Amino acid sequence: MTDEKIMSGYNPEIMRRLFRFLKPYRLAVIVSLLGLIVATAGELYLPVIMQRAIDNELVVNYVRVPADKADTALPESIKSAWVAHVGEYDYVLESKLNRLGGVNRRNLEKQGLLSTRTYYVFPNKGVDFNALSSRYGNVFISGTDQSAVPTSDLSRFSTADRRKLRHSDLVGLATRAKRFFGVLVAILIFTFFQVYFLAYTGQGVMKDLRMMLFGHTIRQSLSFLNRMPIGRLVTRITNDVETINELFTTVLATLIKNLATMVGVIVTLFLLSRPMGVVATLTLPPVVVATVFFRTRARDAFRRVRHWVSQVNAFLSEHISGMSVVQMFVQENRVGNRFRKQNTELMKANLTEMYVFATFRPIIDLLSSTSIAAVIYFGGYFVLRSLVSVGVLVAFINLVRRFYRQVMDISEKFVVLQSAMAGSERVFNLLDQTERIADEGTHPVPSHVRGEVVFDHVRFAYKEDEPVLKDLSFRVNPGETVAIVGYTGAGKTTIASLLTRLWDVQAGRILVDGTDIRSYPLTGLRKTIQPIQQDVFLFHETILENVRLGADIPREQVVQAAQVVQADGFISGMSRAYDTDLEEGAVNISTGQRQLLSFARVIAHDPRIIILDEATSSVDTETERLIQKGLSELLKGRTSLVIAHRLSTIKHADRILVLSSGEVVEEGTHNELLDLKGVYYNLYKLQFLEEAEA
Repeated sequence: MTDEKIMSGYNPEIMRRLFRFLKPYRLAVIVSLLGLIVATAGELYLPVIMQRAIDNELVVNYVRVPADKADTALPESIKSAWVAHVGEYDYVLESKLNRLGGVNRRNLEKQGLLSTRTYYVFPNKGVDFNALSSRYGNVFISGTDQSAVPTSDLSRFSTADRRKLRHSDLVGLATRAKRFFGVLVAILIFTFFQVYFLAYTGQGVMKDLRMMLFGHTIRQSLSFLNRMPIGRLVTRITNDVETINELFTTVLATLIKNLATMVGVIVTLFLLSRPMGVVATLTLPPVVVATVFFRTRARDAFRRVRHWVSQVNAFLSEHISGMSVVQMFVQENRVGNRFRKQNTELMKANLTEMYVFATFRPIIDLLSSTSIAAVIYFGGYFVLRSLVSVGVLVAFINLVRRFYRQVMDISEKFVVLQSAMAGSERVFNLLDQTERIADEGTHPVPSHVRGEVVFDHVRFAYKEDEPVLKDLSFRVNPGETVAIVGYTGAGKTTIASLLTRLWDVQAGRILVDGTDIRSYPLTGLRKTIQPIQQDVFLFHETILENVRLGADIPREQVVQAAQVVQADGFISGMSRAYDTDLEEGAVNISTGQRQLLSFARVIAHDPRIIILDEATSSVDTETERLIQKGLSELLKGRTSLVIAHRLSTIKHADRILVLSSGEVVEEGTHNELLDLKGVYYNLYKLQFLEEAEA
């Protein structure tokens, strides 16, 4: 797979095609997005809770305003912050006065409209003023429900007395702590919904894609399947689909949350304090530049890694499969040296990728620290100038750290995004390649097929200008056994493939009972005509299921089919008889036994027309003798085409067709063809001499 294409990044067309697979999972996606929104909002709300706790319960200072001047001295935005009326003054939280700006506040202070001294306001309930006055003097400004005390005098109070006075602040802190914990629990719950339902969606999309890919692949023509390496098809259906799952469950969820958090952080910064928001925002351009630079370098490094991973995988696949050749020709050292070079290049590519990340992360840490330092420096200045409160400064530090955490997270997910987009492209490229045998037949296959087969001026070529069959015409009568022989490359196996429509003719037509086979549905045609192939493929299942192949065939019929082809003897001798599991590649039975099972498979399915394609080439002489009797019973009343190199197996065929260069050059019985002393005679003579020498 050295030619696989690596995408450069986000591709909107690929994403549109992927999103179509989300339609069956709309509800899960909606729940996941709601969970993400709520969890993100909760994470942004946590610093705000801390800011309010600091400004409203921890660092609580009030400034007093003459009650008769308050309406004209203060704007409406400040009036909403009034919390108490004690005596001749109204008291407002100092943290709320930051909205005035330093210059306006100092002007109000010079005019005597704002006190330069700060106070602490507290409820009268439960306070023993006589006791406190006896200890600290008459420092209180009493009101009907609330009283005030200068902050400088409050610092002289004992810890116990301050705790009594600030009881309402302690209650407020407890309330905010409960709210903080409640938000944390909400984040936990909604993050669970977001992760679970997004994972559910990703798994569902993977399942649908695998089914679509598998269904698409098994319906492709042999021309396509012969060109496409098996390993590549398996990789498309497994590894590449898995990268799409990562795209949904890891990349998209993270990117959406990261971007939403980053935007939310910036909005929150400006809502808390516009001057501080400007300062924090001005520190971000270097981050953007570094991220763009990293993206380019990471993309190049990723491409190089993927290239050498493909090279190493291809090398390993080829040389492990051909290890017997490597060992027989004593090429271990040469192959080892070649692998060492490729493996070294892969290591260098991986180190280059790690170098990019190792450089980027410290840079982001540096920029993050620089931004926080700028926030602290200017924030401290603004606090001293009464432009922001201490709580706002703490919230800014928290929010800026959260912003850079998202930047780092995005950078780490970029390579996953690259891989996911590349995998998605390869998956859709496979789905876009459609080379199927047209299944447009509407003529139903008769319930009782007579079995007449006619090749009418058939022409076929696997490659253009290299015809395998040239104007081939012959007829097979119902119930007749016709053998097809010829030199290698004469087109014998092609006839079997065309008759079952694994390939389609390019000129002429093939008729079964007088009807063009393209007029029959493929399912009906292939149930009527079944081959026994030279290369037997058995699945990693029981012998019983390998004969049934999913069809509803009674066990008794399977046993009977095995008995007909003389396979019952070796099957019954196995540990679990017909329930014995065949290992991968059926290596736990011999080649001849695998061939016998292929005979039993066809007999159990009881087709009307049988093709024996080199069916006895892998069977020893003794086994061949055993199955000849079974085959003679099988072929009675059925039309059969027998393709064989071993001419001794077709002596009793009704007719023999001799092919040469894609054309029938001789036709007749075994004896008639020998008397002609033509191509068949030479084939027979040559084989007889080879067998005699053997």
